[in-house]
Amino acid sequence: MTRPPKLAITEADAAAVADHAGVVAVLAEPGARLDPAAAKVDRAMRGALARAVASEAFAKLDPGAALRLQWPGGLAAEVVLAIRLDRKADAQAARRAGATLGAAMGKAGAILLAGAHRGAAQMALGAVLRAYAYTAQRSKPADPPGEIRVMVTRPDAVQEEVAPLMALAEGVYFTRDLVNSPANVLTTRTFSKQIKGLKDLGLEVEILDEDELEKLGMGALLAVGQGSSSPTRVAVMQWKGGKKSAAPLALVGKGVVFDSGGISLKPGAGMEDMTMDMAGAGVVAGVMKTLALRKAKANVVGLVGLVENMPSGTAMRPGDVIRSMKGDTIEVINTDAEGRLVLADVMWYAQERFKPAAMVDLATLTGAIIIALGHENTGVFSNDDALAEAVMTSAAAEGEGAWRMPLAPAYDKLIKSRLADMKNTGGRAAGSVTAAQFLARFVKDETPWVHLDIAGTALRAEATAMAPRGATGWGVCALDRLVRDRFEG
Repeated sequence: MTRPPKLAITEADAAAVADHAGVVAVLAEPGARLDPAAAKVDRAMRGALARAVASEAFAKLDPGAALRLQWPGGLAAEVVLAIRLDRKADAQAARRAGATLGAAMGKAGAILLAGAHRGAAQMALGAVLRAYAYTAQRSKPADPPGEIRVMVTRPDAVQEEVAPLMALAEGVYFTRDLVNSPANVLTTRTFSKQIKGLKDLGLEVEILDEDELEKLGMGALLAVGQGSSSPTRVAVMQWKGGKKSAAPLALVGKGVVFDSGGISLKPGAGMEDMTMDMAGAGVVAGVMKTLALRKAKANVVGLVGLVENMPSGTAMRPGDVIRSMKGDTIEVINTDAEGRLVLADVMWYAQERFKPAAMVDLATLTGAIIIALGHENTGVFSNDDALAEAVMTSAAAEGEGAWRMPLAPAYDKLIKSRLADMKNTGGRAAGSVTAAQFLARFVKDETPWVHLDIAGTALRAEATAMAPRGATGWGVCALDRLVRDRFEG
């Protein structure tokens, strides 16, 4: 798996800055004096840095953006980044400033002169997140990025703040690697193996096989995978960091390692992206890794349904009627509406076994949510206003876009079946809403629940502020904050 670059928090060292061969970054504000460390860099550059900071071009930069000064005289560096950042900048602006550095650095590494800025730890996180690169499938993987040195006036205090943030970065990297992995590499077996490896961090891990799932009555989940040679699995990860008596938060993820659409075959164009249809499960695994690394004082259980949706002589067919673990029957109208079948059984199992205080599911569930919200926001559906607000607040605080969508009994008529208790799709109209309405039937009245449709946010065709193009890891940061703010202590 891809490892984050090494990170060192140190005091300012003028000699090390002068001799550094990679990227040197300084912070500045239009119209303000350079801080002492930046002033030393400016003297070495014979005033070139001060001239750049005083320029109209610098004044027009967005917070966190930078001017590049290539091959600066007086320094060994390839480039000096003059990053615009207010001394009172919030955490998100500080994180963007760090990401600017992370995007620019290479194998020679980088030095960030953060001085006494209160956002130094957030800058470090931004740099690490943006430095991510997935190269595992190349015959000659690119050199990993070099060390990031953040030079500050109070290194011990910043190091203490950085430690849990680096646990967060590890979780995001883990999720991105899982989502970026091709389906012939990340099978249901290898995904299970990756999750088993989390035992080393203190998680309790169980992998339920098909015989166990059949005994539990998970007919909806098993139907999705019956056309594939890859075995269906459910992975259960438990982190017990809270009081014994405290009911856990349940995180449930859709883990379709490849989605061909089944008999209702998807169009060929773009089908290669369906290796990311396990992103919900990837986020759950990443959050659980983060919680274990930072020793979260909360009880959280992560459950993921791992399956492959393929067409074959044994595959689920349109028109089949299947029975869920709950006992409800489902008429299959479209085998490409399979994610809700996976979640239905795993969500019901989570509630039956763990009696959770709340439940959050994540899935790349519908193309309809992309039509509604594009790639900037995850769709949020909920039966509980307080939990929905907590999720939205956590996402906003972490810079992860989310938008509340409706649930209402009026949509139920769209999934009413002639043959069974319900059908698995209501057609094109309100597609993301009817999918959530379907899931709501597998949520007990006493369970506060949020469904997150991450189809538009899990994988991006272009780079974002915090990630290169590809898997974003959306949700790891938001859910970790949700745990910290609502379920710890």
